[in-house]
Amino acid sequence: MKYSELLTESFGTLTINKLRTGLAALGIMIGIGSVIALISLGQATQQSISNQIQSLGANLLTVSPGAQQTGAVRGATGGQTTLTLEDAKAIQTSSQVNTISNVSPEFSKRAQVITGRNNTNVSIIGVVPAYEIIHKIAIDTGTFISQRDVDSMGKVAVIGPQVVSDLFDVGSNPLGQTIRITNQSFTIIGVTVSKGGSGFGNQDDIVWVPLSTAQKQLFGVNYLTSIAVEAKSQDVMTDAQNQIGYLLLSRHKLNNPAQADFSIFSQQDIINTASQTTGMFTTLLSGIAAISLLVGGIGIMNIMLVTVTERTREIGLRKALGATKKVIITQFLIEAIVLTFFGGTVGMFFGIIVSYVVSKLTSFPFIISPSAIILAIGVSAGIGILFGWYPARKAANLQPIEALRYE
Repeated sequence: MKYSELLTESFGTLTINKLRTGLAALGIMIGIGSVIALISLGQATQQSISNQIQSLGANLLTVSPGAQQTGAVRGATGGQTTLTLEDAKAIQTSSQVNTISNVSPEFSKRAQVITGRNNTNVSIIGVVPAYEIIHKIAIDTGTFISQRDVDSMGKVAVIGPQVVSDLFDVGSNPLGQTIRITNQSFTIIGVTVSKGGSGFGNQDDIVWVPLSTAQKQLFGVNYLTSIAVEAKSQDVMTDAQNQIGYLLLSRHKLNNPAQADFSIFSQQDIINTASQTTGMFTTLLSGIAAISLLVGGIGIMNIMLVTVTERTREIGLRKALGATKKVIITQFLIEAIVLTFFGGTVGMFFGIIVSYVVSKLTSFPFIISPSAIILAIGVSAGIGILFGWYPARKAANLQPIEALRYE
Protein backbone atom coordinates (compact mmCIF):
# COMPACT_ATOMS: atom_id res chain seq x y z
CA MET A 1 0.00 0.00 0.00
CA LYS A 2 1.34 3.46 -0.92
CA TYR A 3 2.10 6.06 1.74
CA SER A 4 -0.40 8.45 0.14
CA GLU A 5 -3.13 5.84 0.55
CA LEU A 6 -2.13 5.24 4.18
CA LEU A 7 -2.20 8.98 4.82
CA THR A 8 -5.64 9.36 3.24
CA GLU A 9 -7.01 6.44 5.21
CA SER A 10 -5.52 7.80 8.44
CA PHE A 11 -7.24 11.15 7.91
CA GLY A 12 -10.49 9.35 7.23
CA THR A 13 -10.21 7.25 10.39
CA LEU A 14 -9.47 10.31 12.56
CA THR A 15 -12.37 12.33 11.16
CA ILE A 16 -14.91 9.58 11.85
CA ASN A 17 -14.88 10.50 15.55
CA LYS A 18 -14.09 14.20 15.59
CA LEU A 19 -14.74 14.73 19.31
CA ARG A 20 -12.38 11.97 20.37
CA THR A 21 -9.72 13.22 17.95
CA GLY A 22 -10.06 16.78 19.26
CA LEU A 23 -9.84 15.71 22.89
CA ALA A 24 -6.80 13.55 22.16
CA ALA A 25 -5.02 16.50 20.53
CA LEU A 26 -6.08 18.98 23.22
CA GLY A 27 -3.29 18.00 25.62
CA ILE A 28 -0.67 18.55 22.93
CA MET A 29 -2.26 21.90 22.01
CA ILE A 30 -2.10 23.16 25.60
CA GLY A 31 1.40 21.83 26.17
CA ILE A 32 2.96 23.24 23.00
CA GLY A 33 1.08 26.55 23.39
CA SER A 34 2.21 26.93 27.02
CA VAL A 35 5.85 26.15 26.27
CA ILE A 36 6.02 28.56 23.32
CA ALA A 37 4.23 31.33 25.23
CA LEU A 38 6.50 30.96 28.27
CA ILE A 39 9.68 30.86 26.19
CA SER A 40 8.52 33.93 24.30
CA LEU A 41 7.58 35.84 27.43
CA GLY A 42 10.87 34.87 29.09
CA GLN A 43 12.87 36.22 26.16
CA ALA A 44 10.68 39.34 26.05
CA THR A 45 11.33 39.92 29.75
CA GLN A 46 15.08 39.60 29.25
CA GLN A 47 14.97 42.02 26.32
CA SER A 48 12.83 44.52 28.25
CA ILE A 49 15.20 44.45 31.23
CA SER A 50 18.20 44.84 28.94
CA ASN A 51 16.60 47.82 27.17
CA GLN A 52 15.77 49.53 30.46
CA ILE A 53 19.31 49.05 31.79
CA GLN A 54 20.86 50.28 28.55
CA SER A 55 18.60 53.34 28.66
CA LEU A 56 20.31 54.42 31.90
CA GLY A 57 23.40 55.41 29.95
CA ALA A 58 26.17 54.26 27.64
CA ASN A 59 29.40 52.65 28.92
CA LEU A 60 28.10 53.12 32.46
CA LEU A 61 29.94 52.00 35.58
CA THR A 62 28.30 52.30 38.98
CA VAL A 63 30.29 52.56 42.20
CA SER A 64 28.27 51.59 45.26
CA PRO A 65 29.07 51.39 48.98
CA GLY A 66 29.39 47.85 50.26
CA ALA A 67 31.52 45.12 48.77
CA GLN A 68 31.29 42.86 45.78
CA GLN A 69 33.57 41.82 42.93
CA THR A 70 35.03 44.92 41.21
CA GLY A 71 36.85 43.67 38.11
CA ALA A 72 40.30 42.73 39.36
CA VAL A 73 39.38 44.16 42.77
CA ARG A 74 37.31 41.81 44.89
CA GLY A 75 35.54 43.06 47.99
CA ALA A 76 34.45 41.36 51.19
CA THR A 77 32.23 43.05 53.73
CA GLY A 78 31.63 46.78 53.78
CA GLY A 79 29.39 49.54 55.12
CA GLN A 80 26.73 51.44 53.27
CA THR A 81 28.07 54.98 53.86
CA THR A 82 31.63 54.65 52.60
CA LEU A 83 31.44 56.84 49.47
CA THR A 84 31.82 60.62 49.65
CA LEU A 85 31.72 63.57 47.30
CA GLU A 86 35.50 63.78 47.63
CA ASP A 87 35.76 60.23 46.24
CA ALA A 88 33.79 61.30 43.17
CA LYS A 89 35.97 64.39 42.67
CA ALA A 90 39.09 62.25 42.99
CA ILE A 91 37.83 59.84 40.31
CA GLN A 92 37.16 62.82 38.03
CA THR A 93 40.50 64.58 38.53
CA SER A 94 43.04 61.85 39.34
CA SER A 95 45.73 61.14 36.75
CA GLN A 96 45.52 57.53 37.89
CA VAL A 97 42.17 57.22 36.11
CA ASN A 98 42.47 58.03 32.39
CA THR A 99 39.71 55.87 30.89
CA ILE A 100 36.63 57.91 31.89
CA SER A 101 34.86 60.93 30.47
CA ASN A 102 32.23 61.93 33.09
CA VAL A 103 31.50 61.36 36.77
CA SER A 104 28.15 61.81 38.52
CA PRO A 105 27.98 61.65 42.34
CA GLU A 106 24.47 60.75 43.48
CA PHE A 107 22.39 60.43 46.62
CA SER A 108 18.98 58.76 46.42
CA LYS A 109 16.26 58.07 48.95
CA ARG A 110 12.53 57.54 48.76
CA ALA A 111 10.32 60.24 50.21
CA GLN A 112 6.77 61.56 50.11
CA VAL A 113 6.12 64.34 47.60
CA ILE A 114 3.05 66.50 48.10
CA THR A 115 1.26 69.15 46.08
CA GLY A 116 -2.20 70.36 47.04
CA ARG A 117 -4.29 67.31 47.94
CA ASN A 118 -2.18 64.91 45.91
CA ASN A 119 0.86 63.01 47.10
CA THR A 120 3.09 60.16 45.97
CA ASN A 121 6.08 58.24 47.30
CA VAL A 122 8.95 58.46 44.83
CA SER A 123 12.71 58.19 44.61
CA ILE A 124 14.42 61.52 45.30
CA ILE A 125 17.83 61.70 43.62
CA GLY A 126 20.36 64.42 44.38
CA VAL A 127 22.41 65.05 41.25
CA VAL A 128 24.92 67.29 39.49
CA PRO A 129 24.66 68.41 35.83
CA ALA A 130 26.79 65.44 34.65
CA TYR A 131 23.91 63.12 35.60
CA GLU A 132 21.96 64.32 32.55
CA ILE A 133 24.82 63.39 30.23
CA ILE A 134 25.77 60.05 31.78
CA HIS A 135 22.21 58.73 32.17
CA LYS A 136 21.00 60.11 28.82
CA ILE A 137 18.21 62.17 30.36
CA ALA A 138 16.05 63.93 27.79
CA ILE A 139 14.11 67.01 28.89
CA ASP A 140 10.59 67.37 27.53
CA THR A 141 9.92 70.85 28.92
CA GLY A 142 12.07 73.20 31.00
CA THR A 143 15.69 72.55 31.99
CA PHE A 144 17.73 70.11 34.08
CA ILE A 145 19.66 70.79 37.28
CA SER A 146 22.50 73.29 36.65
CA GLN A 147 25.82 73.81 38.44
CA ARG A 148 24.46 77.09 39.75
CA ASP A 149 21.60 75.18 41.40
CA VAL A 150 24.12 72.83 43.04
CA ASP A 151 26.42 75.66 44.23
CA SER A 152 23.54 77.66 45.70
CA MET A 153 21.68 74.63 47.16
CA GLY A 154 18.68 75.68 45.09
CA LYS A 155 15.19 74.52 45.98
CA VAL A 156 14.43 73.36 42.44
CA ALA A 157 13.29 69.99 41.08
CA VAL A 158 13.01 68.10 37.82
CA ILE A 159 10.27 65.47 37.73
CA GLY A 160 9.43 62.44 35.61
CA PRO A 161 6.20 61.95 33.61
CA GLN A 162 4.79 59.48 36.15
CA VAL A 163 5.19 62.06 38.91
CA VAL A 164 3.38 64.59 36.73
CA SER A 165 0.40 62.25 36.24
CA ASP A 166 0.33 61.38 39.97
CA LEU A 167 0.42 64.95 41.25
CA PHE A 168 -1.19 67.15 38.62
CA ASP A 169 -4.42 67.22 36.64
CA VAL A 170 -4.42 66.10 33.02
CA GLY A 171 -3.39 68.94 30.72
CA SER A 172 -1.94 71.16 33.46
CA ASN A 173 1.57 72.60 33.12
CA PRO A 174 3.75 71.62 36.12
CA LEU A 175 6.56 74.08 35.27
CA GLY A 176 6.83 76.78 37.92
CA GLN A 177 4.52 74.98 40.31
CA THR A 178 5.56 74.01 43.82
CA ILE A 179 5.92 70.59 45.42
CA ARG A 180 6.81 69.76 49.01
CA ILE A 181 9.48 67.24 49.99
CA THR A 182 10.03 66.61 53.72
CA ASN A 183 8.08 69.82 54.43
CA GLN A 184 10.31 71.91 52.17
CA SER A 185 9.07 73.67 49.04
CA PHE A 186 10.67 73.05 45.65
CA THR A 187 9.92 74.76 42.35
CA ILE A 188 9.60 72.53 39.30
CA ILE A 189 11.99 73.62 36.55
CA GLY A 190 11.79 70.64 34.19
CA VAL A 191 9.94 67.49 33.10
CA THR A 192 11.80 64.57 31.50
CA VAL A 193 10.87 62.52 28.45
CA SER A 194 9.37 59.14 29.32
CA LYS A 195 11.75 56.17 29.43
CA GLY A 196 9.15 53.62 30.48
CA GLY A 197 9.37 51.00 33.18
CA SER A 198 7.43 49.99 36.27
CA GLY A 199 7.84 49.38 39.99
CA PHE A 200 10.70 50.82 42.04
CA GLY A 201 12.95 50.91 38.97
CA ASN A 202 10.61 53.15 37.00
CA GLN A 203 12.74 55.89 35.43
CA ASP A 204 9.62 58.04 35.00
CA ASP A 205 8.81 57.99 38.72
CA ILE A 206 11.74 60.09 39.97
CA VAL A 207 12.27 63.59 41.33
CA TRP A 208 15.74 65.08 40.74
CA VAL A 209 17.09 67.85 42.98
CA PRO A 210 20.57 69.41 43.37
CA LEU A 211 22.97 67.06 45.17
CA SER A 212 23.93 69.69 47.75
CA THR A 213 20.26 70.33 48.55
CA ALA A 214 19.52 66.62 48.94
CA GLN A 215 22.49 66.01 51.22
CA LYS A 216 22.43 69.08 53.45
CA GLN A 217 18.83 70.25 53.51
CA LEU A 218 16.58 67.29 52.76
CA PHE A 219 18.28 64.31 54.38
CA GLY A 220 21.22 65.69 56.41
CA VAL A 221 23.93 63.29 55.20
CA ASN A 222 27.52 63.67 54.02
CA TYR A 223 27.85 60.49 51.98
CA LEU A 224 26.74 59.22 48.56
CA THR A 225 24.59 56.24 47.67
CA SER A 226 26.38 55.79 44.33
CA ILE A 227 28.81 57.28 41.85
CA ALA A 228 28.01 56.87 38.16
CA VAL A 229 31.01 56.88 35.83
CA GLU A 230 30.97 57.00 32.03
CA ALA A 231 33.89 55.19 30.43
CA LYS A 232 35.39 56.56 27.22
CA SER A 233 34.43 53.42 25.29
CA GLN A 234 33.16 49.89 25.73
CA ASP A 235 36.70 48.59 25.18
CA VAL A 236 38.11 50.23 28.31
CA MET A 237 35.34 49.24 30.74
CA THR A 238 37.47 46.66 32.54
CA ASP A 239 40.45 49.02 32.75
CA ALA A 240 38.19 51.75 34.12
CA GLN A 241 36.82 49.37 36.77
CA ASN A 242 40.32 48.46 37.91
CA GLN A 243 41.65 52.02 37.89
CA ILE A 244 38.72 53.32 39.92
CA GLY A 245 38.93 50.36 42.26
CA TYR A 246 42.60 50.82 43.10
CA LEU A 247 42.17 54.59 43.46
CA LEU A 248 39.36 54.12 46.02
CA LEU A 249 41.35 51.47 47.87
CA SER A 250 44.15 54.00 48.23
CA ARG A 251 41.79 56.77 49.33
CA HIS A 252 40.10 54.51 51.88
CA LYS A 253 43.52 53.39 53.15
CA LEU A 254 42.93 49.74 52.33
CA ASN A 255 45.91 47.63 51.31
CA ASN A 256 44.09 44.38 50.61
CA PRO A 257 41.53 44.36 47.74
CA ALA A 258 39.61 41.70 49.68
CA GLN A 259 38.79 44.39 52.26
CA ALA A 260 37.23 46.79 49.75
CA ASP A 261 34.26 48.68 51.20
CA PHE A 262 32.75 49.45 47.81
CA SER A 263 31.70 47.64 44.66
CA ILE A 264 31.94 48.54 40.99
CA PHE A 265 29.75 46.97 38.37
CA SER A 266 28.86 47.67 34.77
CA GLN A 267 25.61 47.57 32.86
CA GLN A 268 26.61 44.25 31.36
CA ASP A 269 27.06 42.79 34.85
CA ILE A 270 23.50 43.81 35.69
CA ILE A 271 22.15 42.54 32.37
CA ASN A 272 23.91 39.19 32.80
CA THR A 273 22.58 38.76 36.33
CA ALA A 274 19.04 39.73 35.33
CA SER A 275 19.15 37.49 32.25
CA GLN A 276 20.41 34.57 34.30
CA THR A 277 17.61 35.02 36.82
CA THR A 278 14.83 35.39 34.25
CA GLY A 279 16.32 32.52 32.25
CA MET A 280 16.12 30.22 35.27
CA PHE A 281 12.49 31.13 35.87
CA THR A 282 11.66 30.68 32.18
CA THR A 283 13.28 27.24 32.17
CA LEU A 284 11.43 26.28 35.35
CA LEU A 285 8.05 27.41 34.04
CA SER A 286 8.68 25.81 30.65
CA GLY A 287 9.52 22.54 32.41
CA ILE A 288 6.25 22.71 34.29
CA ALA A 289 4.38 23.42 31.04
CA ALA A 290 6.18 20.50 29.39
CA ILE A 291 4.51 18.15 31.84
CA SER A 292 1.26 18.75 29.95
CA LEU A 293 3.06 17.47 26.83
CA LEU A 294 3.72 14.20 28.63
CA VAL A 295 0.10 14.04 29.75
CA GLY A 296 -1.05 14.80 26.21
CA GLY A 297 1.21 12.08 24.81
CA ILE A 298 -0.17 9.52 27.24
CA GLY A 299 -3.66 10.59 26.26
CA ILE A 300 -2.88 10.00 22.60
CA MET A 301 -1.41 6.58 23.40
CA ASN A 302 -4.59 5.64 25.28
CA ILE A 303 -6.76 6.78 22.37
CA MET A 304 -4.65 4.77 19.94
CA LEU A 305 -4.89 1.68 22.17
CA VAL A 306 -8.69 2.07 22.22
CA THR A 307 -8.59 2.43 18.43
CA VAL A 308 -6.57 -0.78 18.13
CA THR A 309 -9.15 -2.62 20.25
CA GLU A 310 -12.08 -1.24 18.22
CA ARG A 311 -10.42 -2.15 14.92
CA THR A 312 -9.18 -5.61 15.87
CA ARG A 313 -11.35 -7.39 13.28
CA GLU A 314 -10.31 -4.86 10.63
CA ILE A 315 -6.65 -5.46 11.42
CA GLY A 316 -7.18 -9.23 11.27
CA LEU A 317 -8.86 -8.89 7.88
CA ARG A 318 -6.03 -6.74 6.54
CA LYS A 319 -3.40 -9.23 7.67
CA ALA A 320 -5.41 -12.13 6.25
CA LEU A 321 -5.42 -10.32 2.90
CA GLY A 322 -1.64 -9.95 2.99
CA ALA A 323 -0.94 -6.71 4.86
CA THR A 324 2.50 -6.85 6.44
CA LYS A 325 3.51 -5.76 9.93
CA LYS A 326 5.27 -2.78 8.37
CA VAL A 327 2.06 -1.56 6.73
CA ILE A 328 0.03 -1.93 9.96
CA ILE A 329 2.69 -0.17 12.06
CA THR A 330 3.04 2.60 9.47
CA GLN A 331 -0.70 3.27 9.38
CA PHE A 332 -1.07 3.58 13.14
CA LEU A 333 2.10 5.67 13.42
CA ILE A 334 0.79 8.01 10.72
CA GLU A 335 -2.47 8.41 12.65
CA ALA A 336 -0.59 9.24 15.85
CA ILE A 337 1.76 11.67 14.08
CA VAL A 338 -1.13 13.40 12.30
CA LEU A 339 -2.90 13.74 15.63
CA THR A 340 0.10 15.25 17.39
CA PHE A 341 1.12 17.40 14.41
CA PHE A 342 -2.38 18.88 14.30
CA GLY A 343 -2.29 19.53 18.04
CA GLY A 344 1.23 20.96 17.83
CA THR A 345 0.34 23.31 14.97
CA VAL A 346 -2.76 24.64 16.70
CA GLY A 347 -0.81 24.90 19.97
CA MET A 348 1.96 26.83 18.21
CA PHE A 349 -0.48 29.46 16.92
CA PHE A 350 -2.15 29.54 20.33
CA GLY A 351 1.20 30.26 22.00
CA ILE A 352 2.03 32.99 19.48
CA ILE A 353 -1.37 34.67 19.97
CA VAL A 354 -1.01 34.56 23.77
CA SER A 355 2.48 36.10 23.53
CA TYR A 356 1.20 38.84 21.22
CA VAL A 357 -1.72 39.71 23.48
CA VAL A 358 0.51 39.86 26.57
CA SER A 359 3.01 42.09 24.75
CA LYS A 360 0.18 44.48 23.83
CA LEU A 361 -1.11 44.57 27.41
CA THR A 362 2.37 45.16 28.87
CA SER A 363 5.52 47.05 27.92
CA PHE A 364 7.30 43.84 26.86
CA PRO A 365 8.43 43.45 23.25
CA PHE A 366 6.84 40.76 21.08
CA ILE A 367 9.48 38.05 20.50
CA ILE A 368 9.01 34.64 18.90
CA SER A 369 12.26 32.77 18.48
CA PRO A 370 12.82 30.25 15.66
CA SER A 371 13.86 27.73 18.32
CA ALA A 372 10.35 27.86 19.79
CA ILE A 373 8.80 27.08 16.39
CA ILE A 374 11.26 24.24 15.79
CA LEU A 375 10.43 22.98 19.27
CA ALA A 376 6.72 22.87 18.42
CA ILE A 377 7.27 20.90 15.23
CA GLY A 378 9.95 18.59 16.64
CA VAL A 379 8.14 17.80 19.88
CA SER A 380 4.88 17.15 18.05
CA ALA A 381 6.48 14.66 15.70
CA GLY A 382 8.49 13.10 18.52
CA ILE A 383 5.45 12.58 20.72
CA GLY A 384 3.55 11.04 17.81
CA ILE A 385 6.32 8.51 17.17
CA LEU A 386 7.06 7.86 20.84
CA PHE A 387 3.53 7.35 22.06
CA GLY A 388 2.20 5.89 18.81
CA TRP A 389 4.80 3.15 18.57
CA TYR A 390 3.41 0.85 21.25
CA PRO A 391 -0.20 0.83 19.96
CA ALA A 392 1.08 0.41 16.40
CA ARG A 393 3.31 -2.50 17.40
CA LYS A 394 0.48 -4.10 19.36
CA ALA A 395 -1.77 -3.89 16.31
CA ALA A 396 0.91 -5.34 14.02
CA ASN A 397 1.48 -8.31 16.34
CA LEU A 398 -2.16 -9.42 16.34
CA GLN A 399 -2.67 -12.89 14.89
CA PRO A 400 -5.10 -12.77 11.91
CA ILE A 401 -7.24 -15.72 13.07
CA GLU A 402 -7.55 -14.44 16.65
CA ALA A 403 -8.30 -10.95 15.38
CA LEU A 404 -11.05 -12.16 13.06
CA ARG A 405 -12.66 -14.05 15.95
CA TYR A 406 -12.64 -10.90 18.15
CA GLU A 407 -16.09 -9.59 19.07
